[in-house]
Amino acid sequence: MSTLPAYAAWCLAGLVLCAALFLLRRPLAWLVRLTLRSGVGLAVLALFSQAGQLIGVSLGVNLVNALVLGVLGVPGFGLLLMMQWVLK
Repeated sequence: MSTLPAYAAWCLAGLVLCAALFLLRRPLAWLVRLTLRSGVGLAVLALFSQAGQLIGVSLGVNLVNALVLGVLGVPGFGLLLMMQWVLK
């Protein structure tokens, strides 16, 4: 009988976790999508840094640039190139 309160606490914790996941499913989905898109953006930046040396254009391979690409996509890439051109 002494283990019944421990099981009840675990069940309550599981229910709270399920409720939190249910309520936060959209923000979590958005965060996962942003993470995946930023990862792809980071890979594109790494590839562009290799190919960009041939044409004389370089962008930093960092988290900020990857987040810009993750949020804005291809227009973000153009924005980063224009910012590099203007600030140089």
